[in-house]
Amino acid sequence: MSQWPEPVTLEGQYVRLEPLTQDHHDDLVKATGDGELHKLWYTTVPDADGMSAEIDRRIAQANMLAFAIIERASGRAVGMTTYMNCAQKDKRLEIGSTWYRKAVQRSPLNTECKRLMLSHAFDALGCNCVEFRTHVMNVQSRRAIERLGAKLDGVLRSHMVMRNGTVRDTAAYSIIASEWPMVRAHLDYKMQSYE
Repeated sequence: MSQWPEPVTLEGQYVRLEPLTQDHHDDLVKATGDGELHKLWYTTVPDADGMSAEIDRRIAQANMLAFAIIERASGRAVGMTTYMNCAQKDKRLEIGSTWYRKAVQRSPLNTECKRLMLSHAFDALGCNCVEFRTHVMNVQSRRAIERLGAKLDGVLRSHMVMRNGTVRDTAAYSIIASEWPMVRAHLDYKMQSYE
């Protein structure tokens, strides 16, 4: 059985998503240091020493397609994102394990990145549902997911153990195929504000 989804490069005005490789390592090490994202207790952003292993881990996962987020203006990788928990039979996947260097947060990059990924998921792959999950305490991530137009499906209590030993409650969100036209129009409208 072939990989689903197959590797693809997605390109927009501000961002290019390309399949993650070790070639992105050095840029990503610099990116994770901007804002010391790896120190946030409720996320799993790799630190500089763990970057190579994290790239290898994401590439090796059978039900994951990992991307480097390339800022087109600089040509540098500024973060990572993935299609994960991909289920071709059910035509559903999750967009997750996303992080950006602090300097590009709250810029057009995240909006355009999600617009590209959602468009590919719904329009090219024919997904019925795209999910998003985050730590219930990660308010910044939850608000960003809600700004996309995703709906809260619920909270998975005591869902997983974090690297610091705490037990994570996971906020689960989704966008379903019938909502995609409205969400697409909303994201396109948001992108106009950056022009």
